Amino acid sequence: MLLSRVKALSLLALAWLDGVSARAIGRDLKLLNGRQQDIVTWDDKSLFINGERLMIFSAEFHAFRMPVTSLWLDILQKIKAAGYNSVSFYVNWGLIEAKPGEVRAEGIFALEPLFEAAEKAGIYLFARPGPYINAEVTGGGLPGWLQRVQGALRSGDEAYLKASDNYTAALGGIIAKAQITNGGPVILFQMENEYNAAVPPYPFPDYDYWRYVDNQFRSQGVVVPYVNNEAWQLGAITALTPAKVDIYGHDSYPLGFDCWNPTVWPPNGLPTDWLATNDRIAPTSPYTIVEFQGGGFQPWGGAGFESCAALLNHEFERVLFKNNYAVGTTIFNVYMTWGGTNWGNLGHSDGYTSYDYGAQITEERLVHREKYSETKLQSNFLHVSPAYLEADRYNSSLEWTNNAAITVTPATTNSTKFYIARHTQYDSLETVAYKLKVKTVSHGDLEVPQLSDSLYLTRRDSKIHVSDYAVGDKNLVYSTAEIFTWKKYADKTVLVVYGGADEHHELAVEGEQADVTDENVIEGSDVTIEQRDGYTVLGWAVSDERKVVRVHEDLYVYLLTRNEAYNFWVPPAVGDFATSDVIVKAGYLVRNVAVTTDSLSFSGDVNSTTTIEVIGGAPNPLKALNFNGKSLDFKQNEHGVVTATVAFAVPEIKLPCLGQAGWKYIDSLPEIKPDYSDDLWTDADLEKTFNTANPLKTPTSLYGGDYGYHTGSLLFRGRFTANGDESTLDITTQGGNAYGASVWLGDEFVGSWVGNAVSPARNSTFTLPKLTKDKEYVFTVVVDNMGLNGNWVVGEEQQKNPRGILNYALAGHEQADV
Repeated sequence: MLLSRVKALSLLALAWLDGVSARAIGRDLKLLNGRQQDIVTWDDKSLFINGERLMIFSAEFHAFRMPVTSLWLDILQKIKAAGYNSVSFYVNWGLIEAKPGEVRAEGIFALEPLFEAAEKAGIYLFARPGPYINAEVTGGGLPGWLQRVQGALRSGDEAYLKASDNYTAALGGIIAKAQITNGGPVILFQMENEYNAAVPPYPFPDYDYWRYVDNQFRSQGVVVPYVNNEAWQLGAITALTPAKVDIYGHDSYPLGFDCWNPTVWPPNGLPTDWLATNDRIAPTSPYTIVEFQGGGFQPWGGAGFESCAALLNHEFERVLFKNNYAVGTTIFNVYMTWGGTNWGNLGHSDGYTSYDYGAQITEERLVHREKYSETKLQSNFLHVSPAYLEADRYNSSLEWTNNAAITVTPATTNSTKFYIARHTQYDSLETVAYKLKVKTVSHGDLEVPQLSDSLYLTRRDSKIHVSDYAVGDKNLVYSTAEIFTWKKYADKTVLVVYGGADEHHELAVEGEQADVTDENVIEGSDVTIEQRDGYTVLGWAVSDERKVVRVHEDLYVYLLTRNEAYNFWVPPAVGDFATSDVIVKAGYLVRNVAVTTDSLSFSGDVNSTTTIEVIGGAPNPLKALNFNGKSLDFKQNEHGVVTATVAFAVPEIKLPCLGQAGWKYIDSLPEIKPDYSDDLWTDADLEKTFNTANPLKTPTSLYGGDYGYHTGSLLFRGRFTANGDESTLDITTQGGNAYGASVWLGDEFVGSWVGNAVSPARNSTFTLPKLTKDKEYVFTVVVDNMGLNGNWVVGEEQQKNPRGILNYALAGHEQADV
């Protein structure tokens, strides 16, 4: 038989407080022996960069799923605008070294444009080059030619290790140059991925294997902290095991990937044992979730990504993200934040071309999903809450409220306390009233609210209440409203808080206000202000009427609905890895801001004519305001607030008249024509397969991988001389889930297996017409290749499952006759 590929798409690079003591281990910074850097350090609480604690709020982004490199900056800016300060990225070995020994790291395969875009956007990078990545890409990122390697994949077999040397040397060198130690954006590094299981005779964990891969990258100069990512909390490789990493981390996809019923959450979807498990297996690591569910991949015949976006929506983020904060997560990566597209045979066999993932940013790079805005609220709060990074975590308890339907997890420093409140039944759709018990340094134990009957937790929600929370030089005795952000300026401090519709909230500020008048409420109405012994309490009902209150002369408190808070931004300065001091309400998207002594220049997107309002950080007096390079007329009031309008113009798009276009076509299957020549095809003449996991059942190998064909559809042509007894062709093909296969005899169609969502292979029997004795005939067989399997479990060799023809029988003939 002869073997070739259909020339279709080419492969593009386009993948608890109950007497239990707090977690409080020594604070010495951890630097393992042999590490030649002190820029990125850590203790059991958080990462440090240049000696400063930092919350790593990270977004998963795969550059290879967007082959237009000039658009990477657009995506990274949208990620940064949502409050992320880091991006985790995989590198796909199968793209970089598609042919053994030839590493391609230029053009659309180059990583340098990603590093440059990250620096422009002000994004740190978490490099994850594998060699195995999974990522729902073909082969889990392992190149197809590994099907011919005589060793078990992801194991200590010498053949596999040597096969990976070229790739790891090249990628290690590229990433090393981009580390923060060399002035680049890379601050963290992960080798391997989800290394959690093996079958006999392969040991698990294989510490020698781990040390080998570690040394592959270390020898190239990768010195930033090494992180492990386990698929679940197993503790196979930690800082305490014989083969080590610096920081231990794990995955979690708590709601799974069944998006058919997006309003139904699984009964056991809320993890409650993470803190205790992490303290046992990784007590020296800051709590690290390397992949936390930000959406869901979809199998063939799945519900679709909009259903996944509905399942893993803003409510999911409120409940599950905040549960992560409750256990002290300070390195937090959301998988995916932008999913993208499986271009050119990039995807695995269990999914299709779109990799939208139901993520915060859509496949089309839009940011209209509410979950994007919800993340922005949470990330900005964490960035202005340094006490969060130092707080000790305690067990969840029912004792912090007057209602057992509410569970609270406290996190405390010597002063600041965070109270993460959720429904005890985490998926509850009920509205539950409760009072919260808070502890304060100067005012003892308080039960809040004090000015109304109850707080409310509505539907699937979770709230972070605080006490003794520093806002510049002000102290919030407590706040039941959630904090979006705050900024201290020379003449004032601005605090932005929010609540859900129809909720009642309170906020108490240290110190009594001498005279409380209507002038303290500078916008809106129905705010109650009362003095207590040593502090001032604001109480209000959340409504569409915005309220702004001035407390102690220079603290301006914005009391918003959650939906209005979605429209506020804390944009970064261009190339700044932090945020700016500007707080602006500006609608759809604000990418960044440039501030001078008398001007403001914003870059952003609008989807309608939009009023922008700068409530903090504008020079006073302001002389110039620009949006996307255009000067705007503006007003600045006595409080320094700036307002202006950005006009929206509908773009003009002219489509050609398709009915008058000159259309051309080409035969997509010329191989069935009688005069077609296959002289240039690859002869399928290997009498033995290179594939160690799948013995042959045919005289010669009909596995595409044996001949170097790993992506795209496979074409086979087989000749035989008829004897007149041919009645059927029995053929077993394999292409991965949802594949199809078709057979022609000459130019006559014989039959097809059209496929289904769950069948990776198929045995089909086709009836043949009466053939003329002694005449030569040609079978043409087309087999879809839907991508190679991943290789989750060491020793199972799933990546080596072949694509092509596994077996065949032509009635009246020996196999060798064809």
